Amino acid sequence: MVLAAISCKEQGSKLPAIAPDVITEKTPNDTDDPAIWINPEDASKSIVFGTDKETNGGIYAFDLNGKIIKEKSITGIQRPNNVDLEYGFQLNDSVAVDVIAFTEREKQQIRLFSVPDMKPLDGGGFPVFEDEANIENRLAMGISLYKSPKDSSVYAIVGRKIGPSGSYLYQYKLESDSTGVSANLVRKFGSFTGGKEIEAIAVDNELGYVYYSDEGECVKKYYAEPSMGNEELACFGGEYFLEDIEGIAIARYPNGEGYIIVSDQQRGQFNIFSRKDNSFIKAVNLSTTETDGCDVVTVPLNNTFPNGLFVAMNDEKDFYFYDLNKALDLK
Repeated sequence: MVLAAISCKEQGSKLPAIAPDVITEKTPNDTDDPAIWINPEDASKSIVFGTDKETNGGIYAFDLNGKIIKEKSITGIQRPNNVDLEYGFQLNDSVAVDVIAFTEREKQQIRLFSVPDMKPLDGGGFPVFEDEANIENRLAMGISLYKSPKDSSVYAIVGRKIGPSGSYLYQYKLESDSTGVSANLVRKFGSFTGGKEIEAIAVDNELGYVYYSDEGECVKKYYAEPSMGNEELACFGGEYFLEDIEGIAIARYPNGEGYIIVSDQQRGQFNIFSRKDNSFIKAVNLSTTETDGCDVVTVPLNNTFPNGLFVAMNDEKDFYFYDLNKALDLK
């Protein structure tokens, strides 16, 4: 599946708006970032989790019709920011569970819950950036989970509101033993140009890369595996954005094919880059406003989403759902 490239000049034009297939019920405060869990027994019963970013915030669960699933939602969270999901976290020799992790900014920590039973696995939370004296440098924002193809270890890569270039991101290994689950710091990395912030983080497990939005500069690319080192591999795409570079979603297809989809926040569009070489392909207007976070899966879910699902935050306390081919404007 390959999209036809368009010129840089065309990117600035007003593109035709693509309407969503589903608009979710509204959350109480301020939507921010989604994560999609595919139900392995019945894909039509998959769940979209989305953060509601405020002091009395939560992680709201939505069915594929956009209805809130109250019994799967987590409320009473102090400013949850970003959320991510991973499959098959090993709790012990015989039990593996799917998990969601999210940042709780006002408590300077990350949370970890099993899916779909929504049980906390973190004893109330894992503190992050503990070696920072300034509390402002401990305000967790972005998060992405990485499952290593080498040994199936699961890591949380966490960003914050502000932090120093070269160690803006902290990577924690999630480990389980007879005493419970722990989050252990294994590396610090990530350059930052300053001026804005780093919030959106996404990991390509299969190819082993982590991407993040240095909001005023570019999308940056590093190895996700800690042993591969902290060299910056690429800084791309900045010229295609009006102002803030925001949410990142990775559409994965076989043989390394696929797309990196990034929110061009103030323009109200999404820029699409090649997963293979990070070259710019095209932009699409998905009719959202001020999109922060987004997520994508490439497998069929139901009759509404036969080609996969793309989810984008919209600045009216809701999320927009699209069939993936529609979102990518595939003919």
